[in-house]
Amino acid sequence: MPVSLVTVSYILAGLLFIFSLGGLSAQTTARRGNLYGILGMLLAVLATVLAPQVTSYGLLIGMLVVGGAIGAVLAARVEMTAMPQLVAILHSFVGAAAVLVGFASLLGPSTGLAGAEARIHEVEIFIGVFIGAVTFTGSVIAFGKLQGVIASKPLLLPGRHVLNLGMIATCIVLAMQFVGVEGPGGHPPVMPLVLCAGLAALVGIHLVMAIGGADMPVVVSMLNSYSGWAASAAGFMLANDLLIITGALVGSSGAILSYIMCAAMNRSFLSVILGGFGAAEGAAPAAGAAPQGEVVAITAADTADLLRQASRVIIVPGYGMAVAQAQYPLYEITKLLRERGVEVRFAIHPVAGRLPGHMNVLLAEAKVPYDIVLEMDEINDDFPETDVVIVIGANDIVNPGALDDPSSPIYGMPVLEVWKARTSIVLKRGMASGYAGVENPLFYLGNTRMLFGDAKKTVDALLAALRD
Repeated sequence: MPVSLVTVSYILAGLLFIFSLGGLSAQTTARRGNLYGILGMLLAVLATVLAPQVTSYGLLIGMLVVGGAIGAVLAARVEMTAMPQLVAILHSFVGAAAVLVGFASLLGPSTGLAGAEARIHEVEIFIGVFIGAVTFTGSVIAFGKLQGVIASKPLLLPGRHVLNLGMIATCIVLAMQFVGVEGPGGHPPVMPLVLCAGLAALVGIHLVMAIGGADMPVVVSMLNSYSGWAASAAGFMLANDLLIITGALVGSSGAILSYIMCAAMNRSFLSVILGGFGAAEGAAPAAGAAPQGEVVAITAADTADLLRQASRVIIVPGYGMAVAQAQYPLYEITKLLRERGVEVRFAIHPVAGRLPGHMNVLLAEAKVPYDIVLEMDEINDDFPETDVVIVIGANDIVNPGALDDPSSPIYGMPVLEVWKARTSIVLKRGMASGYAGVENPLFYLGNTRMLFGDAKKTVDALLAALRD
């Protein structure tokens, strides 16, 4: 394929990626956005494979077959509830690729660059390896926390900020020993780059280990941004324009998403990275005002009676719904109530679940109509006119202490104000605190009823009671 045709293909692929991001910004256009992304990636791969620089296809085709087979198996086997950890581990692949590309660029054939161009290329290599190593190990730790292999409680080492700054400062010193220094064979010395990769890997581990479970949605979007910048750095090292553009798109969109997630939690990005907020679920509640009132339990049959008498119902899903895979019977309940003339809507908090948009995807998979799934800002004012609110597997995002308890660690965080409804019914296994490790006064309010049990079994029982 001529170089000019490769360039045109890259431009078209870049445009398709931009259209893909635009389509993914709304549920109604998400399918089209995915299609644009698939077409863009297919065009990019074909243009790269057929580029003049590629002269041997045996190994390349073999890698495409192996990688495609692995991707197909993962797509078929991984449940939507496991999507956050899949996204995290895929980010680690991008980081590892950036590190490998950096070392390959250093140890490979001479680029023929000299003077300022050579220095710029060396800076590209060093930055690419640093970002890639942070992304790789940080994503692996995030995968472990999301998968439950590593406890979600933050690891807060004494002097952790000084430790991070010390490692980053050491990497800057190593960069001075790498850029512009001629080593054996005319290349810059390898050892400073190796040490940088090792220190950056430790930075990635320490940064994510210090972040608690309550901040995992921000962590996933943050790592998404890191992986984009790592890909962009690899693009500079390979002189691949499409990789630079695509990486910049992913990096900037991930940064914007991280900002949105932080705003939804009323926290700064820096406080998420350095604050270590959030404890393991079931841990002792964090400090705050002691809840007042008494916990009142309710049965599935009594809940069904309340739903039959209601004219307006709002359902608030959380990660507990995702784990129990209760979205399917929940859709059947929604369908049944709507057929009886009940207005049913879903309220989605921006950080519900362990991945931005996770709840929306799960509900779409269960065929819940898009038009009844509303964001927090769209529906929060409607709770006072709502008869029954069903909170299923959510905790911190419906905590009234975030608004009226200055001593609460989550004070100031925007939440879904479910307690303003006539009756709030909370589906939980027990009285354990959520990922933030904060006691929830909602459970003790006079208009709150607790429906205890596994979310899937409880929703199944509720559906059976409604049908009877």
